[in-house]
Amino acid sequence: MESSLKSGFVTIIGRPNVGKSTLMNHLIGQKIAITSKKPQTTRNRIQTVYTDMERGQIVFLDTPGIHQAKNKLGEYMVNVAESTLKDVDVILWLVEPTTYIGAGEQHIIKQLEKAKVPVILIINKVDTVEKEKILEAIDTYRKAFEFDEIIPASALRGHNMDDVIDTIFKYLPYGPMFYDEDTVTDQPERQIVAEIIREKSLHALDEEIPHGIAVTIERMKDRKGRQKITDIEATIICERESHKGIIIGKGGNMLKKIGSNARYEIEKMLDRQVNLKLWVKVKKDWRDSDSLIKNFGYRKDEV
Repeated sequence: MESSLKSGFVTIIGRPNVGKSTLMNHLIGQKIAITSKKPQTTRNRIQTVYTDMERGQIVFLDTPGIHQAKNKLGEYMVNVAESTLKDVDVILWLVEPTTYIGAGEQHIIKQLEKAKVPVILIINKVDTVEKEKILEAIDTYRKAFEFDEIIPASALRGHNMDDVIDTIFKYLPYGPMFYDEDTVTDQPERQIVAEIIREKSLHALDEEIPHGIAVTIERMKDRKGRQKITDIEATIICERESHKGIIIGKGGNMLKKIGSNARYEIEKMLDRQVNLKLWVKVKKDWRDSDSLIKNFGYRKDEV
């Protein structure tokens, strides 16, 4: 008997900072991918699952932004993003509402020309411009590539999110679900905790430093006893001694701020009390070291 459900993989691509993680978090209805105004926030493919018991299941892959790589970590990120185009049933391309198609977008169009699956263009951030500008943007992109659908939306405001889901289901193949209905992500808890700490660091720190930080979880253990408490020890890795001083801050203030913001969010996610300890270590130029990139959870063999 043929399945009446549809299920498939959908990748969300776009240049850094266009709102991919915000879109995915909104569609899923909870926070999985970290968001920040700084580029290169997402470094791995993050898989999240949207389940509708009547229609089926969408497995989203949130990819790092496609950009011109400046170091080995950058190359790894672009490879991750471009390789997902081969493995999916539908591609969502997120752009901003402008009439200028720059070199970065042209590069993405070249990648899309090789893809053999439906491509849905989402013009995001439409709440930031006037209606005429949205129509001009739609017109510009329609001439540049033959999209299966074009949807104006605002991930931040939640505008047109139902439209996005309905349109994806329209193009997905029929088939059984990949995950059970309670699954929201394939990310291990430790990895989400590390990402939350990295996000809070990105929010709190200066422009220059955040690119060069990684977070490792040294220990994560639930205490025995009646009280629900989880002890977490984590290290923020940076590239220079001068960065270390800034991350710790005067009298440890910056590290305290990062720690308390991260703890609040981790407690919400784990639904329990968290005792979080943070350290800062320097690993010079780690973003250009294959072994360190691998140690911090970015594995080239998975691309």
